[in-house]
Amino acid sequence: MFAATLLTNPETPVLDQALVESLRNAWGGGAARWLNPGIAAEFELAEMPANRWDVWADLQAMGVDLCLQPAQGRRKAMLLADMDSTMIQQECIDELAAEAGVGPRVADITARAMNGELDFEGALLERVGLLKGLPESVIDTVLAERISFMPGGRVLIATMKAHGGHAALVSGGFTAFTAKVAGALGFDEHRANTLLAEGGALTGDVGRPILGKQAKVDALNEITARLGIDPAQVIAVGDGANDLGMLHLAGAGVALHAKPSVAAQCELRVNHGDLTALLYLQGYAAGDFAAV
Repeated sequence: MFAATLLTNPETPVLDQALVESLRNAWGGGAARWLNPGIAAEFELAEMPANRWDVWADLQAMGVDLCLQPAQGRRKAMLLADMDSTMIQQECIDELAAEAGVGPRVADITARAMNGELDFEGALLERVGLLKGLPESVIDTVLAERISFMPGGRVLIATMKAHGGHAALVSGGFTAFTAKVAGALGFDEHRANTLLAEGGALTGDVGRPILGKQAKVDALNEITARLGIDPAQVIAVGDGANDLGMLHLAGAGVALHAKPSVAAQCELRVNHGDLTALLYLQGYAAGDFAAV
């Protein structure tokens, strides 16, 4: 059996009953179950529809996400999340670069790296090099004034932890940011690169080894082994090319507001919903969400 989940941005609840019932009838699905009126609904299917991506494209134009996955084992024991443009709405290195006066140059490199056009490690070193001499105190300024959380993050983590889940933040960014973000959102642990500084200023380099695409895969394997669970019991979320390894290894890999070239390589794509979409995909209804 397969589960079909339809969802939309909670700020603009455009999912209506007629649309859900029309698709359910066309695909011969089971009874529709509303997870949150106007925002998320699901139904079961006996087989994967041949025209799923055509329907997906039509729904995208309406502001609705459609995700199909095996119905069994949807509720996961662990969340593995990227940070930049996933758990937060910005790219930390771009915000640091803006403070350093090299914002457009660094943002261009970031966009190309996340789209898979550049080697991640080389692109990271090039961008960090442009931050050389920036006062270390700017990190706190950026955290306070430039960083905002992606909607739904606290609810996602709190709900999964309330049901015995584990939450890990794994970023190609920097520990100075993941430590604060992980603490604020309720993650159990975090991993990232370390920005090096001397005399209160950034040196333009990062600690080795660099945490990139393979390191995220390694983190998934290491943490699941430590917890005694299987990668199939993980839901992973990210938006960039360096997330693809962990998205493919996890039982459910969600491309959230991802670069088109990245989303095209993922079965589960969320372009309109926020982070609570990851709860709906696991079959949680809004009434199951933990209070935050």
